[in-house]
Amino acid sequence: MRAMQESASKSPSQDFVALAFAIKTWARELGFQDIRIADATADMSQVEAGLHEWLSQGHHGEMDYMAKHGTRRTRPAELVPDTLRVISVRMNNTPPAAKNSWEVLRGGVGAFISRYALGRDYHKVLRARLQKLADKIAVEVGPFNYRVFTDSAPVMEVEWAQRSGLGWRGKHTLLLTRESGSMFFLGEVYTDLPLPVDRAAANYCGSCSKCISICPTQAIIAPYRLDARRCISYLTIEHKGSIPIELRPLIGNRVYGCDDCQLICPWNKFAAVTDEGDFAVRNGLDDVSLVELFGWNKERFDTLLAGSPIRRIGHEQWLRNLAVGLGNAPSSFTVTDALQARRDDSSSLVREHVEWALQQHKGSTPLMGPKDGL
Repeated sequence: MRAMQESASKSPSQDFVALAFAIKTWARELGFQDIRIADATADMSQVEAGLHEWLSQGHHGEMDYMAKHGTRRTRPAELVPDTLRVISVRMNNTPPAAKNSWEVLRGGVGAFISRYALGRDYHKVLRARLQKLADKIAVEVGPFNYRVFTDSAPVMEVEWAQRSGLGWRGKHTLLLTRESGSMFFLGEVYTDLPLPVDRAAANYCGSCSKCISICPTQAIIAPYRLDARRCISYLTIEHKGSIPIELRPLIGNRVYGCDDCQLICPWNKFAAVTDEGDFAVRNGLDDVSLVELFGWNKERFDTLLAGSPIRRIGHEQWLRNLAVGLGNAPSSFTVTDALQARRDDSSSLVREHVEWALQQHKGSTPLMGPKDGL
């Protein structure tokens, strides 16, 4: 770092412009589709106020980590001292050859899993690539202060990505780009290098409100405002207890996450499939029945989902989600038999959701046929 400072003192602008260009080149070589740089010292007072209001209204639900870090979420230098810049990257995540999402959702008997979660845990993949990027920078400039992040610390990743020009915040609160919609992961590097910053992106949502209208639980309560307590991604992943009864029928067969607001977004017609092998579909999870997954014991769950982001919710929560999906599935002997088999499950949480699911099929005429098509 000292060598960099000495050479920069003669022509600081030129040196850091060249370094920024090199960093962007290295990032693309490492598999990132785009990379931009934001000023970490910029005024975030309005963002802080908005975050405080959102938290005060309880829209974060049980995600206590959203509140406990205070201003470190909006003031990078409080999290990583001397931070001057936020380097934001994105990596496409749509797996090739995955079964059409709408077909799975409409069928009702298959388990819908958010397409980003069909392969390897993105935390591990992006963090490793970002570390390689930091290592390349260190070779060029010597030791420097930095920290890499991938949805793993109090970092407002969408805000920094927007400020860097990587994209704009859509009305569903996710980052959007004209080149690739919203089907990608984000990662960041906080650094003390005074790199030139990029221009913030313009917003191209216009008058479109399709993401708001399609949300099964109406969790997007206003443009750019989400009540996580109603969000299916929150309910199936972050929420650990009993799913509110009034929301269960709205969840349908979504057992891990929800992509509806992204699937309907016109910008996602430009979303490209990833060529990253780690994000390819594993264990046929793009096209698998609710009944089959509900039959997995804990050992099978832990073994088959090793290295998957799904594994972190645990087997009990996985069964809870599947029970809700089975309660919403078309009635069949296969469905009710699967539910009956777990009626005495050791988990009270699972038993509660199984009983609810069985009640949904009470009085229904089951579908007939071998395995009921399941």
